[in-house]
Amino acid sequence: MRKSEAGFTLIELLVSIVILMIVSGSALEGVFRLTKVSRTISNRTEMHSGVRNATELLQQEVGQAGRIALPNLVRTGGAVAAGSATVLVNAVNSAGTVLSAVNGTAGMFVGEKLVVDTGSNEETVVLTGMNSTNKTFTATFMLTHATNVPINVYGGFSRGIIPTTVANGSTGDTMKMLGDISSAGNLEYVEYKCDTAAGNLYRRTMPFDATSKPSITADMTLLNNITANPDGTACFTYQQRTNNGEPYVVDVAITLTVQTTDKDPVTGLYQKETKALLNVSPRNVFNVWQLAGLGITNRVQPLPATVTTLIGLP
Repeated sequence: MRKSEAGFTLIELLVSIVILMIVSGSALEGVFRLTKVSRTISNRTEMHSGVRNATELLQQEVGQAGRIALPNLVRTGGAVAAGSATVLVNAVNSAGTVLSAVNGTAGMFVGEKLVVDTGSNEETVVLTGMNSTNKTFTATFMLTHATNVPINVYGGFSRGIIPTTVANGSTGDTMKMLGDISSAGNLEYVEYKCDTAAGNLYRRTMPFDATSKPSITADMTLLNNITANPDGTACFTYQQRTNNGEPYVVDVAITLTVQTTDKDPVTGLYQKETKALLNVSPRNVFNVWQLAGLGITNRVQPLPATVTTLIGLP
């Protein structure tokens, strides 16, 4: 047989296969390495995104804590005489038209400080009674007021963040707050619970006048895979000030440590990240603390009795 018609020898074929296997193995190793790096990046991105979203919401809601508001524009439904008087409250629209289907006393509570009327006839009164069925409240007035004068609420809650020094107050793993948290005019009671044993950060919210707390469920989970902070720091730390015997939380430090859902394919360990917000001020609480320091106490709103009950419930 002529040389030009000869094929590969067995040795040549084996050598070629070995070289191909070496090249293929190197390529596959590179692909596997890139896959592991991609999974590492994906794990870290998911972890970072979760803790960032949680801390952003915490920062926003702590800032809103203590804000007081009424859900509707309201006006007196009749003339008001000086002395103890029961006032009909009408909810109105922006044009002043009475909304008969809306309860004007919504969002009000006994002990609340309301501002009635305007100009030289304006005064602040404290609610001594309320009848939501009749849409009325009772208070003691120093002045007389006409029908259809505005009723407003100003200031904020001194206990917008429930202090640690009061009965059933906030703790290092549970932060309790009150206020118009969502800026919709509705007072809410909100609890953040940092449960490192279960590995979850929960957010539980309810109306301020609720008679019970909803049980903690999976849909209340704000952040998964949280762990104890590496230096033993509590999830929530509070800076408190006292004025006239009343405690105010004027600053909150939030520290959360979270780990990846899966182990790092490169190191075989869970990746961890600690996010700290060291100076989050509940500005409404801070403002009324400053007003109280100046002797302006008619803008410092008390804790509603319903919230005092809620903070003691499990």
